[in-house]
Amino acid sequence: MNWSHLHLALNHLPVLGVPFVVLLLAWGWAFRKREVVRVAVLWMALVSVVAIAVKFTGDFAVDVDPKRLAEARAYLDRHEESADQATTAVFLLGLAAAVALYLGRGERALPSWMLAVLVALGIGTSGLYARSANLGGQINHPELRSPGPGR
Repeated sequence: MNWSHLHLALNHLPVLGVPFVVLLLAWGWAFRKREVVRVAVLWMALVSVVAIAVKFTGDFAVDVDPKRLAEARAYLDRHEESADQATTAVFLLGLAAAVALYLGRGERALPSWMLAVLVALGIGTSGLYARSANLGGQINHPELRSPGPGR
């Protein structure tokens, strides 16, 4: 197993994990399930930490076979820029989740404004991850690329 294998295996965690915990949080908030909200916020923080680590596997993966990746350099650059944006967003999401965990320590209820912030950040982060995953798929899957002139 090399860095490319590891990156391809692990990048699904934030791509699927962030939207899942956002839905879990929204469901818990909507139905006033305090325990569900707490678990969702905790998992939001944990997924954020894992997501940042996944970004580094991509940085190392690019060095595994640079000659082969040279032909897909434009796709790789767009994916890397998008991944940087998603990583920044997930960092902010994780930071907000950590603040929420602090505010909700003990038996304190989380303020609604904090839950709204987490859901909004989570939705935005999910969108950035979806974009990054699509651009990453285009690197090794030409069939995902937009048709060029003459196709």
